[in-house]
Formats: sequence, C-alpha cells, structure tokens
Amino acid sequence: MAVRKIVHIDMDAFYASVEQRDDPALCGKPVVVAWRGNRSVVCAASYEARRFGVRSAMPAIRAERLCPQAVFVPPDFPRYREVSRQAREVFRRYTDLIEPLSLDEAYLDVTENKCGLPTATRVAKAIRQQIRNELHLTASAGVAPNKFLAKIASDWRKPDGLFVIQPEEIDTFLPPLPVERLPGVGKVTAQRLAKLGVHTVGDLRGMEPAALESSFGRHGRRLHELAFGMDESPVVPNRPTQSISAEDTFEQDLPLDETEAAIRRLAEKVWAASRKESRVARTVVLKLKTAEFRILTRSLTPGVPPSSCGELTDMALALRQRVASAPGQRFRLVGVGLGNFRDAGDAESQAILFR
Repeated sequence: MAVRKIVHIDMDAFYASVEQRDDPALCGKPVVVAWRGNRSVVCAASYEARRFGVRSAMPAIRAERLCPQAVFVPPDFPRYREVSRQAREVFRRYTDLIEPLSLDEAYLDVTENKCGLPTATRVAKAIRQQIRNELHLTASAGVAPNKFLAKIASDWRKPDGLFVIQPEEIDTFLPPLPVERLPGVGKVTAQRLAKLGVHTVGDLRGMEPAALESSFGRHGRRLHELAFGMDESPVVPNRPTQSISAEDTFEQDLPLDETEAAIRRLAEKVWAASRKESRVARTVVLKLKTAEFRILTRSLTPGVPPSSCGELTDMALALRQRVASAPGQRFRLVGVGLGNFRDAGDAESQAILFR
C-alpha cells in the first residue's frame, strides 16, 4: 500500500491572533478572547497570555486573576469564520482532500497535490508562507504518513513551526512519548494505564492487545495500534454535519420555569444555523446543567421533523416539561440542539411512515 502524505495545519492562537492582527494596539499584549462575567469561559488566549497560565475553556474570572493586565476582547465568530474560509481557499490551491476539524485546524491529504510539488514538506511550507503573506497570520504544520501522527507533529514546534515525521522515524519518535500524547488518553485513562505500569508509548507497545481490550474495550485495541503509529483513517472532505447546538450559561442560576426566554433565543440561533444545511435534522435535544454541575438531556425524534423555528421552539419547551425538577433546584446552563441529520429524501420517506 502506497504511503500517504498528510499535512495537519493548525492556526496559532487563532481567535486571539485575528484580534491582534486587526487591532495593532493589541500586538505584544496578553489578549484573552472572552466575554466578561462570572460564568464566561476563555475562547482563546494569545501566547503572551498563555505565559501566565491562561488557557482556552478556563473560566474568564480565573484568567483575570492569573493575568490582571490581560486585555479582554469579546469573540467575533462571523469574522473568525471568514478568516477560516480564506485559509481554506489557500489549502484548495494544493488539494481538494481537506477535512476541517474546526475553524482553526484541518487535515490535508497531499499524496498528490495540484501544484506538482515533490514533497508534502514543500506543500506545508508553501501553505504556511501564503497564510503569512496573504492573511498576515501564522500557522503551524505537521507532516506525516497519517492523520494521527500529523496532528502530533503540528503541535511539536508551535507556534509558527513545521515538524515532519518520516515513515522510517516512527519507531524512534513514538516510544519515548508520554501516553497522554495519544488521542483519547485523558487524565482518567492515563491513571488507569499507570496502574498497569504504562507511562510511555513504549510501555504501551509492550502490552498485549487482548489485555488492553479487556481493560478498555475497543479503545484499548485502538490505543495499541496508535502506539505503533497505525492509523488508516482517511481524510474525509465535506464531512456531513451530525448536530448543531447552542447553549447559554446564566449570570445567576435560574429555576426551571425561568428558562423559557433562553430556550426561545437558543432555538432561534440553532434554527438559523440549520438553514445553511442541505440535510434535515430528525432529533431535537434539550440540555440542562444544574447548579451542582449535573447534566440532564432530553431528546425527541418526532414523526415529522420540525419545519419552522416555531416548531423547534415548541418541541424544546415540551422537552423541558419532561425534566423532573426538585423544589429549589436551579440551573446554570441551558442548551438547544438539532441532531440525527439525514438527507432530505430520507427524511421525507421516514415522515411518510408516520403519517
């Protein structure tokens, strides 16, 4: 089987970098992209802010304590989406096999590239240079024979770096790495592996696949494959949407009967986003998080999918009635989602069955 050439592009501190680019007064300053407020979380932090320990998904109030001099900027997602689109236009000059992971990163299969460049490394260098010249931003890139290794490589020399893992280097590169470098190995899995004496990828290679599978299920066998650098997953362009959702964290915890306004607002946002999809959502989801951080979800798959924002709102509010709320129970977050997307023809056929 021919060796694939995969590039993983990761825009450096993307949201914060866009803000610094568009406002020169922010250059060199610790920038935190977040709304201010007790319940707000950090969307992105510039590298100047990261030196103080500020990280994405951190409560904004904690970021402010860590870096009192930080400049807080509210996120502007339409602008970030436009810059992301411009970056993908650069990618398309080299390949149509592009799999976006988010606004700021994507996999590219450049086994064959449109420009006839001899190596994937040359492609990655050209893309990074054009992003710098045209978008005035920096991107890090990883080059490897598969997606798993390319993603590890792109993180190796951030920010503004390029790292290449050649096929013949896999057996020397991987074994010394801590197991936490493998996708799917978080704090809990790492602790469970440590109890088995597994701390590095090399340790993981020494385990029997059957033993890992008995302890971790199918994920255990997958971890063993990754330890040897095995990843056959292809780059999938235009991956169909699986779900669309929006959620809101309240400034103060609310009782269930005071969440209607937020649910209506979120349903409007989700419905507007779903209008950009050619496929039809079959399932409506309501998510609630209690003051004690317990997550509750309720879902409904009606015979006929919602055909208007009003119908979606009514279904979300009906799901709220299925939540058993104890006296005095309060909620800190509510979310509305659409899922189980199907091609329009499939959805219509399914609807006929329920008539």
